[in-house]
Amino acid sequence: MRIRRHLPQSINWNGLGTRIAGAPGLLRRRSVAIAAGSFAAAFLAGYALAALVFFPTPIFAANKAVPRVIGMTIEKAREALVQLELKPDEPEQVRHPTAAPGTVVWQDPPAGVVVPQGTSVQLSVSVGPQRVPVPDVAGYDAQVARLLVESAGLRVGGVDSTQTSSPKGVTVNTRPPAGTPLVPGGRVTLVVSVGAPTIPVPSLMGLTREEARVVLEQAGLTLGTYFHRTASGVRPETVIEQRPAAGTLSAPGTTVNIVLARSGLP
Repeated sequence: MRIRRHLPQSINWNGLGTRIAGAPGLLRRRSVAIAAGSFAAAFLAGYALAALVFFPTPIFAANKAVPRVIGMTIEKAREALVQLELKPDEPEQVRHPTAAPGTVVWQDPPAGVVVPQGTSVQLSVSVGPQRVPVPDVAGYDAQVARLLVESAGLRVGGVDSTQTSSPKGVTVNTRPPAGTPLVPGGRVTLVVSVGAPTIPVPSLMGLTREEARVVLEQAGLTLGTYFHRTASGVRPETVIEQRPAAGTLSAPGTTVNIVLARSGLP
């Protein structure tokens, strides 16, 4: 009786040789992948450690874009920053030539910069323009006084006359007084002497306007404004009132204003 042996199937030695020949390359690729994975894991672990220990806020806190608060009042600026969970610092008070007092004129970080929530924002707030003190121009000729005021960055808004012992044309005062702080370009009125009151004002009552002008000029005075008022029993277009009154001592060149009777009355 024959016994059948169970022999293994025939081996494909050619294919086996191919697989064995390719084994070293496969092993190398697996080694590279394992090394890369180990490096990535180590990097992530180190990054997480640094985030937790050294830089916790920038990595894990929510980021916010800083809003533009320049031009806002300090109250509105604080409200806008707090709504985004940012912290406005105590504002610095600064002079500004055009911004109204209480208006934010500078911020750091600037608008649009992305920062972590809770970041402090520095603000500068205007307290208005730099003040200019009115210069002391008393004793100077009116033209020189005007130049001094304008050189200080202010403007001469007008010239008023007054009777003083100072020579005619000399500045004796300003309004507001010297030393008063004004914003640049503020107006200053010069008070200029017309001389000592040494000339008595002549009476102009009953004279026409032209006659009154001639009399005043002969006395060294000047005819000023005039207007009409209804009056009875007097000749129309004649003086019925004058200021200063007749006999008042006035300086040379002082202006005398008159009131004339309205014409057309019986």
